[in-house]
Amino acid sequence: MDKKEKDIRIVLDFINTYCRENHGDLPKMNLENYDINLCNDCLDLAKYAIKRREFCPKDPKPACKKCSTPCYAPKYKEKIRKVMRFSGMYYIKKGRLDYIYKYFR
Repeated sequence: MDKKEKDIRIVLDFINTYCRENHGDLPKMNLENYDINLCNDCLDLAKYAIKRREFCPKDPKPACKKCSTPCYAPKYKEKIRKVMRFSGMYYIKKGRLDYIYKYFR
């Protein structure tokens, strides 16, 4: 798995955790090429995040919150911050320090 695929997998895990814990009662749809089911809002965010990562012009890619040329639209930027904040705390409580390292670097 290359760095781009790993970054995508991590952000999808964060979104999946957020959706599972906050939108558990909403109908889910499968994200193509990935084995996760998300509600409509989270599915939209996941597709947007994948597209942003695939076309990131930076090499090496910095953490999005530290990037000098942010590519997220304001609507999605606020959503992804909310997801990262929630899932980051969730992973801290569950002991997933590998994800926390990626989140805070």
